[in-house]
Amino acid sequence: MKVVLKAKVDKLGVIGDVVEVASGYARNCLIPQGKALEANKRNLKLFEDYKRAEQKKHDQEKQQAQEIALKIEHASCTIVMQAKDDQLYGAVTNADIAKALQQEGVHVDKRDILLEEPIKALGVYQVPVKLHPEVKQQVKVWVVKE
Repeated sequence: MKVVLKAKVDKLGVIGDVVEVASGYARNCLIPQGKALEANKRNLKLFEDYKRAEQKKHDQEKQQAQEIALKIEHASCTIVMQAKDDQLYGAVTNADIAKALQQEGVHVDKRDILLEEPIKALGVYQVPVKLHPEVKQQVKVWVVKE
């Protein structure tokens, strides 16, 4: 049975591919989960409309991410922590950075902040933030002593 993929399926293909699969796999798995449509003229036309709508949605999300990236570029967040010498009591995590950015007026999910490991010393850090698969921005984080 030929199907058009509406989502990426491992070991099968990506969005828009027309692939041949077993009819049971198509009817019992791919089509009910919304990952594929049967490849006929009507569904190919529906898929083209779906693809255009998804592209428009993707472009809008990218535009919003670029606007947030501009805000992040001009923002620098300061996090006040207790410290002895240059070592912090505790650590600065991506949740702390998200909260500090929210106080600056920039709303970012903590999972989008790509902090490799928690910050455990005073200083200035450049932390990457992934806003969209195609948009990344660095935020300047100041960790200062209380």
